[in-house]
Amino acid sequence: MDIVLQDTLTGHQNPIYILASDEANRILYSAGNDKGVVEWDWNTLKFRRILCAVPSSVYALHVIPDTNLLAVGMRSGEIYIVDTVQQTLQAKLKVDSGAVFSVKSLPAKQELIAVGEEGRAYIWSLGNFELLYTFKISDTTVRVIAMDEDAQYLAFGDKNGFVHISNTEDYHPVATKQIHEKAITSLCFMHGSLFSGARDAKMYKLSYPSLEVQAGITPHMFTVYGILNLDNSSYFSTVSRDKTIKIWNQDLKLQKNVSRDKGIDSHFLSINSQAYHHQLGLLATAGDDKMIKVWRLSY
Repeated sequence: MDIVLQDTLTGHQNPIYILASDEANRILYSAGNDKGVVEWDWNTLKFRRILCAVPSSVYALHVIPDTNLLAVGMRSGEIYIVDTVQQTLQAKLKVDSGAVFSVKSLPAKQELIAVGEEGRAYIWSLGNFELLYTFKISDTTVRVIAMDEDAQYLAFGDKNGFVHISNTEDYHPVATKQIHEKAITSLCFMHGSLFSGARDAKMYKLSYPSLEVQAGITPHMFTVYGILNLDNSSYFSTVSRDKTIKIWNQDLKLQKNVSRDKGIDSHFLSINSQAYHHQLGLLATAGDDKMIKVWRLSY
């Protein structure tokens, strides 16, 4: 496989914390410390518009499937639900305490789930955005949520290195286990396993829901900020505070190492997020250097 820089998107004035891809409409969203959400065109790799202004830093973006809605999770604890066609604010949601680090949806149940900084999960209806219920996951901050490919399980990663598994039917806890020594910063279900990455620079391949360690490596020198399934292939990518992008196969064997040290025009500060457009074979990465790099992948 090969990875080649296609373009560099500039315009953000502050670090970028999160990217999200709207596959169907071929739109890439980016946000961070700029207090606004930016739209880019996946086809032309050009700036489209500023979708909306927001009152605080953005930590989470989630494209709600089969709708025109984008969920925007913020440091303030607010979640804006934005209609990306009408460019209107459809709802303002709020967690009780601290920032919102992750937002996901369960289309089959028509529910939206987010985690607050105090370790609680919040469930809203996607129909009217009423709060349905909350439940405690952990005694500490939960930074990341992932859902398995069959939409049967949710995984949560907390600040103490614990992975928590709940079922999606009634959010009943199924398993909890300490996997990392430091805060978990990325989770990804793929090909029948759960992959976790953390501030301890480790990455583990886990069975689920039992959370038995199948394999483990140290993929980066610092925090693993993203694990992303490069669908239609057996490969996945990781990004890190060590400024590198790495491509792996399912056996955790390194396929590509993208960094400035290799003479590649990559990021020169922490890479915080990544997003992939499967049809186009384009991977976007972004971070503290305020730039979005778009890479073309070929297999």
